[in-house]
Amino acid sequence: MSHVGVGPRAVMRSVAFLTAGVLTVPALAGCTSEDRSGKPLAEQDVAAAARARISDGGTLRWAVDSVPDTLNAFQSDADATTTRVAQAVLPSMYRVDETGSPVRDPDYLESAEVVDTEPKQVVVYKLNQQAVWSDGREIGAADFAAQWRALSGKDSAYWTARNAGYDRIEKIERGANDLEVKVTFSRPYADWKALFTPLYPKDVTGTPDAFNDGARRTLKVTAGPFAVKKVDTKGERVVLTGNPRWWGEPAKLDQIVLRAVPRDERVSALVAGKLDLAEIDPETADEVSLAAGPREPATRTPLMGPGAAPAPGPQGGSAAEALRSWAVANGSDEEAAEEEVLAREERSEAEAKARRRQQALSGFEVRKSLEPAYTQLALNGSDGPLADERVRRAVARALDRGKLAEAVLKPLGLPAEPVGSHLALSGQPAYADGSGALGEQNAKEARALLADAGWVPGGPVKKKDGEEAAGAEKDKKDKKDKKDKKDEQQSEGDDDGTYIVGEDEKNDDGADQESGEKHSGGRNTAQGGAPGAYAPKGTAAPAGPAAAPLAKDGKALTLRFVLPSGPGSETLRTVADRVTDMLTEIGIGTEVTKVPDESYFKDHIAAGEYDLALYSWPASAFPATDARPIYAKPVPAADGSLNVAQNYTRVGTDQVDQLFDRAMATLDQKEARDLLRKADSRIWAAAGSVPLYQRPQLVAARENLANAGAFGFETPVYEDMGFLKKGARGSGPSAPSSASPSS
Repeated sequence: MSHVGVGPRAVMRSVAFLTAGVLTVPALAGCTSEDRSGKPLAEQDVAAAARARISDGGTLRWAVDSVPDTLNAFQSDADATTTRVAQAVLPSMYRVDETGSPVRDPDYLESAEVVDTEPKQVVVYKLNQQAVWSDGREIGAADFAAQWRALSGKDSAYWTARNAGYDRIEKIERGANDLEVKVTFSRPYADWKALFTPLYPKDVTGTPDAFNDGARRTLKVTAGPFAVKKVDTKGERVVLTGNPRWWGEPAKLDQIVLRAVPRDERVSALVAGKLDLAEIDPETADEVSLAAGPREPATRTPLMGPGAAPAPGPQGGSAAEALRSWAVANGSDEEAAEEEVLAREERSEAEAKARRRQQALSGFEVRKSLEPAYTQLALNGSDGPLADERVRRAVARALDRGKLAEAVLKPLGLPAEPVGSHLALSGQPAYADGSGALGEQNAKEARALLADAGWVPGGPVKKKDGEEAAGAEKDKKDKKDKKDKKDEQQSEGDDDGTYIVGEDEKNDDGADQESGEKHSGGRNTAQGGAPGAYAPKGTAAPAGPAAAPLAKDGKALTLRFVLPSGPGSETLRTVADRVTDMLTEIGIGTEVTKVPDESYFKDHIAAGEYDLALYSWPASAFPATDARPIYAKPVPAADGSLNVAQNYTRVGTDQVDQLFDRAMATLDQKEARDLLRKADSRIWAAAGSVPLYQRPQLVAARENLANAGAFGFETPVYEDMGFLKKGARGSGPSAPSSASPSS
């Protein structure tokens, strides 16, 4: 599980102190055996259609965030486009279904089962007898063995980003025949279905040079419905074409062109007819939906009345001449008449442009679902006030997660349910709402936690920059002096632009009267939206009554809240506004700083330079393996720094690590699920991160494009994508399958 938009690199940084914290976990959720996974909150929306209704041929132009730096999904700089290419051109032993569970892919795998557990776990894969690489060679044990050796971690010459699971394999052998692969594990591994997806040919994984460099810009040998024709970095596109040796259902499309288009430029690309499928923001979705609805007539007959400007003149005359004559006759001089003519022509041109834009978008529709990823509030527990577990828990208890989810999802017509687990999403087998281990939103109890940690209202605060002290004495100071000083700073240009929430002027009902923020350039290049979700437009955060600012040992309780500044991050800023209001209600100030998107994660989140931050994690079908590095207790490295892996909040416990290890080692699915739910409860109790909402997934698609759009959990079926035959229609949102998820 890697951060959306960021490669799965382990980041090492020296940290002076990290609280271990023995957790007292009240009434742990996830301890019972009842099934509380529920069902996915939203259906897949791909305009599903039978293959018989889809035309043969055509090119699908699909917007992506970037041309990938590598086509090797196991390297650290692989991204979402790398994954998309791999899904279309390489074998996958298991796919993900609509419930976020792994299911066998019959095009490659006839069966796979654990045949022995003692003395060692042994899994036998029986491959589809038709499965061949594009060079004609059968897919077999040699490919499995080469990938295991490359990813086992035993040979440092291979530049790999991860080896989880592969490091537990003892050996790989040919089975009873060429179609069988026998994998023996040195230690039990519950998530064995995560392995060999994707599977690369031994040509790629057989040597370090081939692995490190050979598959970065091309894949000469593939085994999917499509093959890589070209990676065009100059033209910013990846071209996939049909694989003539594909043995499954033939691809309906001739080509898929993955075009790198920045998110803030996608609506223009749609209007220009350069795209057929693109993930979009809410504003673009509104425009597309409006264009797809009933449209106004192209021309109107203007109403005429006393003093009204004339309509375009009769044939042989011009509207400009008629307007100029009318303006002069009604008292305007020639210059004023000319200005009126130009203004009217500009309005007419703008109206015509808007009509053309609407017409261009009328052939698209918005397909929407919930992305298999969630946005969280991260609390950096490495130092500062949040190193104290009581302060973290107070922050978490101050949040109304339901209102935050509603702010993002309700305007989009999507289910606005807060996420209740760090390890799974609703509908996945491991899901259960573990937030009870933290407790419900309660401002009174949050204040009590802060008081217990020594943060009290009106506590004396040391003077800063010549200002009066905060606290009880400062309350006596006239508020007008403060506002006058801020106005003077702004007029002189010496304000540093930092907005301290909780210290700004309030009116009687608690609404903000002033604000400021650091502005930086930058473009959001996150995958799938990824440092975050999408913005509901123009919704103002409700202001609650402000509590007296808290202080301790001469210092006010103010947390650094770091946010990205680029386009596409509006939702994060909307959520941040509401979070700061909620924290203000319990006396916590928030220093909000916006930073360029390109430095947001690397220089702030991964580096630990923040107190509060918003970013997203994708859901995984294998949480025991993929979530462990996100929540594992940081450990000291040999050089004295702290190895945090992907635990960017720096909050972890031995208990959580042990529960993950046990879940990873048991082959009893029910036991593994219960262990994961217990681990999630303890993660909630530690309050290092607070899941907020499942991210929205909004996709603009041509109306006649079938089997593509908002995929939700499910792995796309690339060979079934295509354009409907004339007169055929897709079915709209896809209903969840009634089949039981594969375990």
